[in-house]
Amino acid sequence: MKKHTGQDRSVTTTWRPTTQAVRGGTARSDYGETSEAIFLTSGYAYDCAADAAARFAGDQVGMTYSRLQNPTVEMLEQRIALLEGAESARCMASGMAAMTAVLLCQLQTGDHLVAGKAAFGSCRWLTDTLLPKFGIATTIVDGTDTAAWEAAIRPETKVFFFETPANPTLDIVDMRGVCDIARAHGITSVVDNAFASPALQRPIEFGADVVAHSATKMMDGQGRVLAGAVAGSEDFILNTLLPFTRNTGPVLSAFNAWVVLKGIETLDLRIRRQSENALAVARFLEQRVPRLLYPGLASHPQHALAMRQMSAGGTIIALFLDGGRAQAHGLLDALRLVDISNNIGDSRSLMTHPASTTHSGLAEDVRADMGITEGMLRLSVGLEDPDDVIEDFDRALAAVGL
Repeated sequence: MKKHTGQDRSVTTTWRPTTQAVRGGTARSDYGETSEAIFLTSGYAYDCAADAAARFAGDQVGMTYSRLQNPTVEMLEQRIALLEGAESARCMASGMAAMTAVLLCQLQTGDHLVAGKAAFGSCRWLTDTLLPKFGIATTIVDGTDTAAWEAAIRPETKVFFFETPANPTLDIVDMRGVCDIARAHGITSVVDNAFASPALQRPIEFGADVVAHSATKMMDGQGRVLAGAVAGSEDFILNTLLPFTRNTGPVLSAFNAWVVLKGIETLDLRIRRQSENALAVARFLEQRVPRLLYPGLASHPQHALAMRQMSAGGTIIALFLDGGRAQAHGLLDALRLVDISNNIGDSRSLMTHPASTTHSGLAEDVRADMGITEGMLRLSVGLEDPDDVIEDFDRALAAVGL
């Protein structure tokens, strides 16, 4: 496939992020298409048997099998690497495929992981249930307590793993502080950046070694496909992650990669407008509900840290009602515009009750320790007119006595 002349990395790395989001990684075939092509192929043909042998030996540039390489997926990987300021990236079938791969590829029996307690329910299942099955010890800490990370280190500690902002409580981790501790002890720091996306923060700039994503969320941005990504140094991606993914096969389809490529083109526009909308909705809700958390508000306990790490407050709001599950479900049922959905990052505003959906698989005491109460709701603000979202909440809140 003939590469576009502007895709030399020495050139693309000098482009600003919004340009990288539109053009980064683009490779054109001999047809000269302007939009990235979808290569729906599982395998590749060779001119001769010697070429096949040379490619498998790594002596010849070219693709061998779409579990390892695909032109459309490769374009997405290059674009994500550019946006995160990383040397390389690999894409996978879903966000959880990415999270699983990024941990299992570098941990083995006898190793130790330290993870932040505020996390997506499936990520807590990885740290609390899956890894111990393989003899990998885990210690869960309050991610907002930087000293707790250092206190948890053992001689066999290999990885720090955390989300910031965290799902669903919007805890903010001091990336510079925690990643500096990790580096000083030879520990790999892995940051889940799904809630902010590289449009709002780039963890590598704060010392993170590896960044993981559910590209299903902000990067697609319209609730269409599943996708995951891991970005980091070329050495980590090629020599640690790739041997795991090439043999276990959590591969992203070419079609889904193409959809995410199209989504990333508008990522900056979408997430900044959605962040503006979320700030307006949060200001309204803060006056009507007992408690609310949004990093863009001064009332968030880590607002100053969030604004040092993020260029806007993001699209997610956590609100807490005193009436428990009954009142929370009542509010959800009273909404007419905002959809009940456990997804986030969509162009549509979505809200869910984490205790009975995304985090229902966790024990009640674990949810309590994370701060997920029966009255908690997580709101993902979309691209609608914020006044329409506010009016929807105004009426729904009144319906449940607020």
